[in-house]
Amino acid sequence: MNDKENMEGNTGSPSYAGARGGRIIIAGGGTGGHIFPAIAIANALKKLEPKTEILFVGAKGKMEMEKVPQAGYKIQGIDIAGFNRSSLIKNMGLPFKLLKSFIQVKKIIQSFKPSAVIGVGGYSSFPVLRYAQANGIPTFIHESNSFAGKSNMLLGKKAIKVFTATDGMEKFFPKDKILVTGNPVRASIVGNEIGREEGIKFFGLNPEKKTVLSTGGSLGAKSINEAVGSHLDDFEKNDLQLIWQTGKLYADKAKQETKGKTNIWTNDFITKMEYAFAAADMVISRSGAMSIAELCVVKKPVVFVPYPFAAEDHQTANAQALVNKNAGILIKDSEAKEKLVDAIIALSKDAKKQNELKENIGKLAVTNADEVIAGELLRACGL
Repeated sequence: MNDKENMEGNTGSPSYAGARGGRIIIAGGGTGGHIFPAIAIANALKKLEPKTEILFVGAKGKMEMEKVPQAGYKIQGIDIAGFNRSSLIKNMGLPFKLLKSFIQVKKIIQSFKPSAVIGVGGYSSFPVLRYAQANGIPTFIHESNSFAGKSNMLLGKKAIKVFTATDGMEKFFPKDKILVTGNPVRASIVGNEIGREEGIKFFGLNPEKKTVLSTGGSLGAKSINEAVGSHLDDFEKNDLQLIWQTGKLYADKAKQETKGKTNIWTNDFITKMEYAFAAADMVISRSGAMSIAELCVVKKPVVFVPYPFAAEDHQTANAQALVNKNAGILIKDSEAKEKLVDAIIALSKDAKKQNELKENIGKLAVTNADEVIAGELLRACGL
């Protein structure tokens, strides 16, 4: 049967006949919001069936090429890039990269012979799932956002199942393929037993003072950093401490700006987020799907600053969904410099609002998404 026939024949039937054993490819990456849940799924697979063989496929030069091996898994990189929305000229080489990536994916899949493939988001997942679907390999998608990306919408038509973070995703995917699982959260966050005082001491701060965690995700956030950086004195004036994760681009500037300020800890990346969440009384954050999933689990009052250039503006949709449930506060990216720090200071003085936000965001927590997804993948392998 040729590729076209295979593609047309892969109708998404729940029958997993012909599975070739427990070999699973996890494709995607680009940001921590895709990588960390992918690793959580891999860990759950190993927990449920230790003999499962797992291979990650990601984009060369992206952070998955570092983070996945650190987690103890093999990864193969492909030459792929996403569509550049800010410069059409930069997209001229995209068709050639896509063609090259399909050739690389063909070699990877023919060598590894996966029983199933799951895409977790990021442009590196597209050629992997597309090729798998064309060759009759069961494919799965995890859509972490409340507004689905175009690639996932296209791939979802031929996927066995689409795991979603929220309900109401029928406008993007066939209803009979959707399984609402929530987003996989790192085990270190779900099982976090670190107390507030221990968390604060980890950063060399004072347990007696209220503490704000500011994080722009794994790559940093320009508007958040500039807003925080231009109002550092306001934190001290209001007796607040700050744990400030800047990302690499702003790290040096932040270190200069915070010299001599004992109420502020700053670095480009926080390797032990469980300590940061334990220490924080309030959080400033982007509203990527995984950031939200973790914040629901740790039950923190959050001021969200959605990244406005995310595909289909999904971060705003993510944050607004929480605001509608009185589970978060939203500040527009364009207004962050003027309003963000004032908003977090006002929240620090409003204990009633803090408690409302904590209670409502906590109701949205999901702690077993990784095992639900892993179980479905193992079924596809006949295990």
